[in-house]
Amino acid sequence: MDKTVANLAAAVAGVEDGMTVMIGGFGGAGAPIELIHALIDRFLATGRPKDLTIVNNNAGNGHVGLAALIEAGMVRKLICSFPRSADPVVFTDLYLAGKIELELVPQGTLAERIRAGGAGIPAFYTPTSYGTDLAIGKPVEQFDERPYVRERWLKADVALVKAETADTHGNLTYRAAARNFNPLMCMAAAVTVVQARRIVPAGGIDPEIVVTPGIFVQQVVEVAHPAQEEDLNRANAVYPGVA
Repeated sequence: MDKTVANLAAAVAGVEDGMTVMIGGFGGAGAPIELIHALIDRFLATGRPKDLTIVNNNAGNGHVGLAALIEAGMVRKLICSFPRSADPVVFTDLYLAGKIELELVPQGTLAERIRAGGAGIPAFYTPTSYGTDLAIGKPVEQFDERPYVRERWLKADVALVKAETADTHGNLTYRAAARNFNPLMCMAAAVTVVQARRIVPAGGIDPEIVVTPGIFVQQVVEVAHPAQEEDLNRANAVYPGVA
């Protein structure tokens, strides 16, 4: 039942070529920077993993975190809502060069597709995107005289998640807005890997405040002082390397 792992390298060791990986976060809030950087370190050492499909709210900023993962050439396709955010130069340049694919999904639809994947619901209907390019090729049906677009669930091989507190059984809490997509992604992935600011013994979290039950979590690693994407970018940080 003890789901803790010794270090970040061990936590990401199961990510392989061609996998779909969900990465939590809304911009920098709740983004598992250390897990992402550990994945980059593994790629630089072994050449794996590559050809990843990444599911995230945005396309990364600056040259750290998700942007660094993309810049390393590890990502084949990005599924997201906001490819144009504060400083998405890495993704933008690769996309314009035809070196990365993009599936654009409205934010509410993205969240519901992930939730549906975790709940075992293969498809649902939404009016969002009807009449736009995003609905091209998707089935449309009428309900109460209104057109709805059919959307498919999203599931992943692995989810990389940031939590505030975890216990050794994988029960999780989150800090404020850092919660965002993380609980949904835990449910929608075959394997969930969590970095937590602190890990406490089983029973160390009041059951009434558990957000993600440990049944949805396979591995937990403690990162006591996690980096914040915005702070790194203000410092002009580059990963790997220096500014």
